Amino acid sequence: MALKVKDISKSTEKWAENAGRSAGEYGVEAAASAELWATNAAGASDNFHQAITAAGVKERFRSGVARAGAAKFRRKIIEVGRDRFGPGVQAAKDDYKADAAPFYETLSALSLSVTKPRGDPGNYTRSQEVGKALHAKRLALLGSRS
Repeated sequence: MALKVKDISKSTEKWAENAGRSAGEYGVEAAASAELWATNAAGASDNFHQAITAAGVKERFRSGVARAGAAKFRRKIIEVGRDRFGPGVQAAKDDYKADAAPFYETLSALSLSVTKPRGDPGNYTRSQEVGKALHAKRLALLGSRS
């Protein structure tokens, strides 16, 4: 005897209705779990490394992108992302400032080599000086030594 399954349209509507009413609860409960999230996420670094280096992960990733497709990506931008983009930027403004400040400080402390005449390959040295300083700052902030 076949398994009796609810109509997917009705289940989808019920899910959307119930989930849509849960935004407030989500905000409270998700925010309350921040410490637990940080502890568990940091403790999962070995699992993360195993997952991203597992055999076949590149193919699974590629097939997942293909399965979702460009049409879904576009639709989600139009239906969800576009309206949330501005508020998301505003919510991230202080984080951007705090995270970017060390790099601005690094740049403002740089004394670059002398500018050469236009077209002189020596001018690329200036770009390398900036790149090296910013890379060193990034690694220092990450606590890395290389």
